Amino acid sequence: MKSGVIFLVLFSFFLSCNTKNNTEKEIEAIPVELKVVRFDKIFFETPPQDLPKIQKEFPFFFPAGNDNAVWLEKMQNPLWRELYAEVQKKFSDFDPYKKELETTFQRIKYYFPRTKMPKVYTVISEMDYNNKVIYADSLLIVSLEMYLGKEHKFYQFPEYLKQNFEPKQLLPDAVESFSKRQMAPDTEKNFLAAMIYSGKQLYLKDMLLSDDYTDEDKIGYTPAQLLWCQENESYMWRYFIEDQLLYNDDPKLIPRFISPAPFSKFYLEIDNESPGKVGAWIGWQIVRSYMKNNEVSLQQLMHTSAKEIFEKSKYKPKK
Repeated sequence: MKSGVIFLVLFSFFLSCNTKNNTEKEIEAIPVELKVVRFDKIFFETPPQDLPKIQKEFPFFFPAGNDNAVWLEKMQNPLWRELYAEVQKKFSDFDPYKKELETTFQRIKYYFPRTKMPKVYTVISEMDYNNKVIYADSLLIVSLEMYLGKEHKFYQFPEYLKQNFEPKQLLPDAVESFSKRQMAPDTEKNFLAAMIYSGKQLYLKDMLLSDDYTDEDKIGYTPAQLLWCQENESYMWRYFIEDQLLYNDDPKLIPRFISPAPFSKFYLEIDNESPGKVGAWIGWQIVRSYMKNNEVSLQQLMHTSAKEIFEKSKYKPKK
């Protein structure tokens, strides 16, 4: 009897490995070649008198309403030029990132076959940490000034934001931006829907990023922050249940538990130990449980309601 059980376990293991290997082979066979335009170099290496030429070639980077004086000032301002020099030091060779993006878009093509391959534009923007990478069908715009390393002298930001200004966050940010174009908006506006929306984004990173990316990379945590969530999962879940937060539509719950923040706001002593975004992390575990317990495609997941995901997830926090 015991040997029969062992055989079944081994058979299931090898079957799952074989399925995974076949999937990886299919993904690797998908032809993807992304064109990268280093607009950051084009802009700052163009003589001021030739500004009209690049305005004509790249009109989408020069919105109407801005006088040419704005762009000429940016081209010649010593601080902007110093930032440009720092970006070139860090990203003199963008090929490694191009290859990673191509690998990611092979996975995207496998799971979302209708996806158009975008042209990648690298830029130096306004240090908008909410839009470090923008995916818009035919364009993928990467603001390189946001990936110089968390200790860079130019970053006058709180630590919880700076910790994600590392080059390795470029790919997770690209997937997150892509995910926003795939998910149907949930008609529910409660805390559970917000948690699961973030959980879907994070689950997409599970599926679209290579094994080189850890859970910490995906959610933007330090190892200590991830460990805190793992050790306090059942406590956090009990808090959400006992305070009847799941179906609460108070918008203040989003900055308390979903948005990037120095810590989450339980209004208890544990706040200072907690990382931000713990609601997003819990949502991720719910989505993972749902996908483990249901035969659902990645595309179907994107359009499944939070209510259905939660009810069919069989989610149980680890104690």
